[in-house]
Amino acid sequence: MNLHRRRFLSISAAAMAAGPVAAAGAGFTRWRGEALGAECEITLHAPPGKAQPALDAARAALRAVEAQFNLYDPTSALARLNATGRLEAPEPMFLALMELSRQMYEATEGRFDPSIQPLWSALARGLDPETAQAQVGWSRVRWDAGAVRLAPGQALSFNGVGQGFATDRVAETLAAHGMGRLLVNIGEFRGAGGPWRVGLSDPAHGLVGTRQITDGAIATSSPRALSLGGTAHILDPLGRRVPRWSTVSVEAETAAVADALSTALCLMRREEIGAVRARVPALRRVTLIDHAGDLVTL
Repeated sequence: MNLHRRRFLSISAAAMAAGPVAAAGAGFTRWRGEALGAECEITLHAPPGKAQPALDAARAALRAVEAQFNLYDPTSALARLNATGRLEAPEPMFLALMELSRQMYEATEGRFDPSIQPLWSALARGLDPETAQAQVGWSRVRWDAGAVRLAPGQALSFNGVGQGFATDRVAETLAAHGMGRLLVNIGEFRGAGGPWRVGLSDPAHGLVGTRQITDGAIATSSPRALSLGGTAHILDPLGRRVPRWSTVSVEAETAAVADALSTALCLMRREEIGAVRARVPALRRVTLIDHAGDLVTL
């Protein structure tokens, strides 16, 4: 899962030392690394000796997520599914992300759709997107505990939710190891025991505000931070719209929900976003930045 999602959030939590695992002063420890195509950072309110077992478990959790969802590792569960159209006996983690994807697909009326991968691939290779567009359609994906089955020509990508899913897994692992005050950044942010302050930035307009995380998550998408085949990298699965917003930031109970919605809401009108809020109780706040740099909070 090569998830270069172009996040524009920056931490402003505390002065911290550099290094793979470093004491950050005032009893904080920070780990930096890379996973899922993103730079990662974990900050814990604990000295290194106490934090190390939790960090070891967190890195193991990241490896487990990559083994399932790395789009470009031919041995991953996702790559094997895309290669053959079928994945036998999927792991519980894989089924959990499939179910979350179904929920987000329904909540956004199809604007979040992991079956977008054929269209993404066609545009990246400079091919005619019309044939690929016809292969998109989450409603044709079938799964249960026995197998995941794709329709002919289909392929999945969890680029729009995978970093958030990984962020949640890591945060939950750290909490299970006794870490009560933590901030996890794996392309998306999830914090506990805050407050943690993050900056909200747009690629065209720079820093436009700050947000505070106490116990929850935040994810941000900026469609035009990357060009794909001459268009914004966030594609409409329904093939009808270009992104309506320069940046969308979503605050939610979990990073996976925030991640999925920050992707889909880029394509939706303000009134449609209001309807999504009513369907997703875990959604807390949406910040929209239009192409003129004006900010709207819902």
